[in-house]
Amino acid sequence: MNPLKKKPRSKNISPRVDLPSWMKVRVSFPTEGDALSKVREEVESKKLHTVCESASCPNLNHCWNRRTATYMLSGDICTRRCQYCDVAFGKPNPLDLEEPERVARSVAELELRHVVLTAVNRDDLKDGGAGHFAETITKIKTYRPTCSIEVLIPDFKAKEDSLQILYAAKPNIINHNIETVERLFPTITPQKNYKRSLEVLSHIAKHGFLTKSGLILGLGETDEDVKQCLEDLFTHGVRMLTIGQYLQPGPTHYPVQEFVKPETFDFWKEFAYRIGFKTVASGPLVRSSYHAEEYFSEKAN
Repeated sequence: MNPLKKKPRSKNISPRVDLPSWMKVRVSFPTEGDALSKVREEVESKKLHTVCESASCPNLNHCWNRRTATYMLSGDICTRRCQYCDVAFGKPNPLDLEEPERVARSVAELELRHVVLTAVNRDDLKDGGAGHFAETITKIKTYRPTCSIEVLIPDFKAKEDSLQILYAAKPNIINHNIETVERLFPTITPQKNYKRSLEVLSHIAKHGFLTKSGLILGLGETDEDVKQCLEDLFTHGVRMLTIGQYLQPGPTHYPVQEFVKPETFDFWKEFAYRIGFKTVASGPLVRSSYHAEEYFSEKAN
């Protein structure tokens, strides 16, 4: 197992606690005409949502300066309330049927080579929002046919019909994040199910799609938990993997139990490659769409 020395778990680390040096992000401020300003202008002018903002991603400035963003479809209110997530919870608004067109035009105007689409959980919809994903993918292929498309999907309650709607649109990568280890699912994400998520990932892989998932550390998982989770993901067809550090979004969210050191992330990266994963992004600041274009190019080639 992990040869790195284990540290006792921290207890109820406040989101305002001083971050360790490896978690500190250098902030870039926008200047007129730069890439960061261009992406922000596009998002605001077309009234689009990004997970970068809604989920308080620490890499927002880094990614937007690279002219990349993860578009969040189906509104910014989720029907599920997970303890790790900063996206608002409640009763969603009706779908904005013009959103796919606006997203596609934005992708074209930013001349993106790779785009990531995600969405809030929409358990209020019969297809869970799969049709909205599919429509957006189709529009992007019309306006920007050279752009590769990655989707980060909810579990759609493992409904076959919903998944088939998504498959028909033929995205390049389908990602469904496992998020945490099986033992912590009932506490961290009680409206989800570990085995159901694995079932969805297996279904995606069996239908021939590049299959991706992500795990966040620092929630109280043990080395054995992580090892088992990575092996489960690989066994169920996942070949692209991200591993990052959990950050507590606010005082009502689950507290950080540990700030995992960079060398531990390196260990799990090596372990994942050793058991067969094809691409692994593992580090304190890694998130689901971290350098997604580069990792897609690596896997595709």
